[in-house]
Amino acid sequence: MKKKLVSLIAAVSVLSMTLVGCGAGDSNGGSKTNTAEIGLVTATGTIDDKSFNQGAWEGLKEYADANNITYKYYKPTDQSTVAIEKAIDLAVAGGAKTVVCPGYLFETPLFNAQTKYPDVTFVHLDGAPTDENGNQVIEDNVVSYNYAEEQAGFLAGYAAVMDGYRKLGFMGGIAVPNVVRYGYGFVQGADYAAKELGLSKDEVQINYTYVGNFDATPDNTVKASSWYTSGTEVIFACGGSVGNSVMSAAESAGGKVIGVDIDQSSESETVITSAMKNINKTVFDAITEYYNNALQTGTTTMLDVQSEGVLLPMETSRFNQFTKAQYDAIYSELVAGNITILRDTDADSAEKLPVKLVTVVESN
Repeated sequence: MKKKLVSLIAAVSVLSMTLVGCGAGDSNGGSKTNTAEIGLVTATGTIDDKSFNQGAWEGLKEYADANNITYKYYKPTDQSTVAIEKAIDLAVAGGAKTVVCPGYLFETPLFNAQTKYPDVTFVHLDGAPTDENGNQVIEDNVVSYNYAEEQAGFLAGYAAVMDGYRKLGFMGGIAVPNVVRYGYGFVQGADYAAKELGLSKDEVQINYTYVGNFDATPDNTVKASSWYTSGTEVIFACGGSVGNSVMSAAESAGGKVIGVDIDQSSESETVITSAMKNINKTVFDAITEYYNNALQTGTTTMLDVQSEGVLLPMETSRFNQFTKAQYDAIYSELVAGNITILRDTDADSAEKLPVKLVTVVESN
């Protein structure tokens, strides 16, 4: 019996080592204990992905460090619902009262977890708890935040054309709704700028693709390199670590990059701007509200330009001629609702968007 117990403990320890990642202060806010009051679970990648996960982690860490609260992140063994649910189980078993879950892959795991752990509060970014039939059900212990990615993409496309670029590229990860919205907005923003500048039809061209993953791979680097070699001036890299491949290609080819989700200007001198979601602020504010007993759970909120949920980081952008005044003007137009931007459900493909001047060429 004793040997069986020892074996069981060893197995649990191995599982924990497999699922748990470490951050600053051993991810425990400086504490060396095995418990953490705030947890973050990733579905794809790690907390240093220079993208969505990192933005969420930095918001969590900022609050926890300032308030001396223990925290930890958990990485599932794969992207399956079962593996993600096990990582959530581990976070709760480790003492998490609040669990931050960034990404659409949490929709089904959270549908199950919200009733399994009614005393735990879940902060979900980019989605809402959804059953296997596509029905959304948000219990009183969940708050979901979504972003108007089409607006962020619009701003990036608009800025690129206003800054003088005419041959653009959009390299998305997987064609999930939020990535598609980024791409559609990018195309429409470029077209809007072309109209304002009085450019001729087809003067602005956009290569457009989804690479099928969110990873930094040699294949992604080769594809980006071929675009730059063929004349593409700037690529909107919209796929997590895909951006690392695009930046590498840009550095070799003398091309430019538009980052995604967070300000990626520090990652490469080739990054001229980033189509940002204000992820850090979203998580920081949500956890602050949780500890102030003011978090509006049981709800889903769309974060857009009106709440500064999406934006371009103008202070760190490397534009040649696009100015802060021009940015403020177009942002104000969006806030006022004077510009209609089509979303992922409004067109079957980027090529079928009803743009007037821009030419979109999709490829595999």
